[in-house]
Amino acid sequence: MYKKLFTSLVIASSLSLISTLAANESYKMDYDKESTCIVRKIKVYQEPKWVAKVALTNGKKLFFSSPKSMIEFYQTPGKWFDIGVKSEDDFKEILVTDFDTLKPINARGAFFVYGSNVTSPAGDDLVAFATYEAAKNFASNHNGKRVMAFNQISDALIRLLNGKI
Repeated sequence: MYKKLFTSLVIASSLSLISTLAANESYKMDYDKESTCIVRKIKVYQEPKWVAKVALTNGKKLFFSSPKSMIEFYQTPGKWFDIGVKSEDDFKEILVTDFDTLKPINARGAFFVYGSNVTSPAGDDLVAFATYEAAKNFASNHNGKRVMAFNQISDALIRLLNGKI
């Protein structure tokens, strides 16, 4: 039991350090009043604390009204075949907005709160944070059910959040 607890603490500490370092990089959410969410077809500037962005290697910048919408696109890019994403190699940068600081952070190093009482323009969503501690604190204050890393978010969870299960 102690070994499992120790391992969990080491993993959480390592992930927190990695995400903190990633948050110090200079990222930009360079959307404007015309930037529209690829998935939801709504203007993203109206709710800046929820904006997510994907920059592709071909130079295209895609904006999303929430982390959930961005992850939906990331996990099933073929659904939007006109964008031209063919593989993981086409993704240059994946950003979300830290809910506390409103700064753009690397989504792959972020922590997401599932099941909170806070909703985005896309409805039930995943709230993004740069650190595990910030996510855990938010979860405890807003009835969050779970804190997870980017690679722990499944297609089934996105479908559940979208009401498709």
